Amino acid sequence: MDKKPNNWQNYMKLEFASLPENVGFARVAVASFISQVDLTLNDLEEIKVAISEAVSNAIIHGYENKPYGIVAVEVFRNKNMITIVIEDHGVGINDIEQAMQPAYTTDPERMGLGFVFMKSFMDDLIVDSHLGKGTTVTMSKKINSLEAIN
Repeated sequence: MDKKPNNWQNYMKLEFASLPENVGFARVAVASFISQVDLTLNDLEEIKVAISEAVSNAIIHGYENKPYGIVAVEVFRNKNMITIVIEDHGVGINDIEQAMQPAYTTDPERMGLGFVFMKSFMDDLIVDSHLGKGTTVTMSKKINSLEAIN
């Protein structure tokens, strides 16, 4: 399932090792990139949280905290929309519907709210996963009433 937009005005791609310290790196790098658009501080903070949750899921659940995986983050931006695609090639999700339920987790040390935050902070969330092949999270946020800087 490819939900990457084809009408983007600006694009970036990051790939990094599945190390916990790279969650903050992804969050800051994407925030810097999307700051080219005149977002509200609230929108920017919500996107940063959604990115952190998606990248954390890739590292913790997708690669089961093993450092040899690669996490890819792509960001597509146009005047009206930011689309972020986070992809891993880890273990995949057995039941996506169940994984998206509040408080569901396979790790008792986690709260199971990652997808809840992503759904509530973004306008659209699509999760595509295949066991043994990995997971792709595509999330979009509309840019309201503020003009993009070109």
